[in-house]
Amino acid sequence: MYPEELVAPMRTDLTSVGFTEFKTAEEVENHLSDHKGTSLVVINSVCGCAAGAARPGVKMAVDASDKKPDNLTTVFAGVDHEAVGKAREFTLPYPPSSPSIALFKDGDLVHFVERHHIEGRTAEMIAAHLEQVFEEYC
Repeated sequence: MYPEELVAPMRTDLTSVGFTEFKTAEEVENHLSDHKGTSLVVINSVCGCAAGAARPGVKMAVDASDKKPDNLTTVFAGVDHEAVGKAREFTLPYPPSSPSIALFKDGDLVHFVERHHIEGRTAEMIAAHLEQVFEEYC
């Protein structure tokens, strides 16, 4: 488990722009079970591709898109184990991946961006991809 003083700025990177952070399995379950509308779930991470591409790309996409998810949420891999485990149950059949980005619509997973789709890509590339996804599903 990573120390809180290390991850605090990485948490704030998303929560400061309106993301709700789930720290327990119950919070994830309550939000995603029997859910209506769209929810973006960012499985956050301490890795470089989260800092360099995933978080900035997600923020750019949300900022630039006319159509946006109804709910912006996040869980933190390597820290909030129960919340991440529950989120990963909802992203099956995809294997565990962090960082990763999931979009749910009316309780169903409609799009998933795995780590290998984030690594080696720029924040701008991630943002452009998510803007198209938002246009289609939100």
